[in-house]
Amino acid sequence: AVLVACASFLSIAALTQATLLHLRDRPSRMFLAPMIGVIEPCILSQGPGTDKQADSLARSCTGAQGSAAALVESTLGDLLPRDGKGQNRYELGYTLPVPLLKLFKPSGADWVINDEAVGRLVRTLRDTDRPSIVYLFSTHFGQDAPIEKALSADPANLSVTPNGPLPNDTYHFGSDIFNWSFAKTGTPLTARRVQAVQAVLNEICKLEPRHIEKIRGVTLLGELHHLFPNFQGGMGFTGPYLVSDYSDASKQGFRAFLQRNYGQIERLNQALGTSWTSFEEVAPPSKDVRTTPLRDFTEHIDSFAHGFLPIAGWAHVKGLGGNSPAWIRIYRNGELIGRTPVDLGRQDVLEALPGLGDANTGWRFDMPFKDLPTGLHRIDVFLEDGSATPMHLATRHVAIMGRTQQTPQPLPQKALPASRPLSETTKAHLDLPADQSSYFYNPLVPLWHAFRGQQVVDYLEFFAERVGQSCLSQTKRYTHQIIPFTNPGWDANKFAIDASLQKLKDIRLGASLYGEPTYGTSFAQWLRATGHKAYGVTEFHPLKAMQASEFQTALDAHANRGAEFISFFLEPRWEGKLVDRGHNIFSLDPANAKFGSAQLYESAREALKRQR
Repeated sequence: AVLVACASFLSIAALTQATLLHLRDRPSRMFLAPMIGVIEPCILSQGPGTDKQADSLARSCTGAQGSAAALVESTLGDLLPRDGKGQNRYELGYTLPVPLLKLFKPSGADWVINDEAVGRLVRTLRDTDRPSIVYLFSTHFGQDAPIEKALSADPANLSVTPNGPLPNDTYHFGSDIFNWSFAKTGTPLTARRVQAVQAVLNEICKLEPRHIEKIRGVTLLGELHHLFPNFQGGMGFTGPYLVSDYSDASKQGFRAFLQRNYGQIERLNQALGTSWTSFEEVAPPSKDVRTTPLRDFTEHIDSFAHGFLPIAGWAHVKGLGGNSPAWIRIYRNGELIGRTPVDLGRQDVLEALPGLGDANTGWRFDMPFKDLPTGLHRIDVFLEDGSATPMHLATRHVAIMGRTQQTPQPLPQKALPASRPLSETTKAHLDLPADQSSYFYNPLVPLWHAFRGQQVVDYLEFFAERVGQSCLSQTKRYTHQIIPFTNPGWDANKFAIDASLQKLKDIRLGASLYGEPTYGTSFAQWLRATGHKAYGVTEFHPLKAMQASEFQTALDAHANRGAEFISFFLEPRWEGKLVDRGHNIFSLDPANAKFGSAQLYESAREALKRQR
């Protein structure tokens, strides 16, 4: 479920010896590792620039010993000068982005590693006297790498939906989307990623130990999750349900997954109510019963077939929010089934209604329905604003269907509590469920999602092993994952990312946090429930302006929860000026007016200057 109940705080006496050791080993200062865009203006520089600034920068980047070290220091120096470094509240380092597919250049009909670019990247680690996080990334977001076009022309490299390989797409922030497959490691794409990782690791391992020790961690691949058509608009619960991966490798892998977990087909049949004679008969669910005839009910899949119905929306009550949110009360057939706070980020609502002044207007409750009686259920949603009588927000009638699809009949109802209509100062809307909507539970779907989640984990661990076989075997490795459950409008099962957010054998959690999770309660509650003691924040942006004290409070809260580093995007600056390049709209920078980024930059600078 999206909403996770708060776990009780452990008393000091209940802390285990391992936890105490972990706390003792935690760095005395929070490590801030902003990600600086050094690739385009420096690592891939072709020589003298077109103006004085570009020419001066190019001279520092190129040559036999060229690197981005001077650019890194110039950028960080604007944020916190070197003098007084030892007395500040936070330790300032950097994240070095290593775009794996951008490290290739054409050579006849083949592609070879750009040794000059790799050398500049590694010499940056050598020549910069600050600690670093090395980000080995290759995601579905395009890198403007020439090899991408060649790799995407091979269907073996692409994710597959029930309708076939996913074509290229675009994202509304200007990025190309390459729907890369990770259903197996034996693909040309994976081979190129491994080739690039190995080239970088080989060069790193030539450095003196004192330079290798400056690498505090390695983050792997970036946002690795399953994909679907219309990436920018298809993250929610509407539209045709087409997810990955339905390649032959995935189908066979799913059958093997079921056999490992059930041993005998009879046990699977008993669990699902099926009558297969062998695992080879099992096919992943791939059709929507509403639009496509089924041969067997286990073929059905949609956003709800795993047995949970999200009840979700947004609300803004004047005078409530922050530590005193409004609450939602949900009834089914007249019986109270849950309460949930209005405290999740809804940036889309704020953009549509900027007068609200607050993005944390979202809420969601996932209602399990697999064990409910079939029939027509009534859902009533009330909004609590602190008064004795709640406001009635909406009523929805939903049909819980059986395998035979018989016409649903109304179920008995109990009397609802007294309520009043929405006040004039309250704005609210119920997004899900739709009225007169129907829901079908398919017990094979949770198993399919579990297998898809394991595919994510297996691919991450494959690359973690590559790093573990190098001189960085003792360096901490992190994922670099999004956290879908903090977005109440997203269908997390489309991403199948949850398994990779749990504790993994040799990889620590690395989470990209935007909006409320950076400073609110949703991520903190989830951490307590999952038992993570240490993690990294691989991308950090509150999506709103913050004063230095508020920004510092957010950083300190993460440090107290076990964050080992926090990274945010930072635009490169040379000789006190912004470097002319393609800019990230989420960069903290004095020239970035989006999402409060200019104020956040100043708050970060002020927080860094404060004494311990």
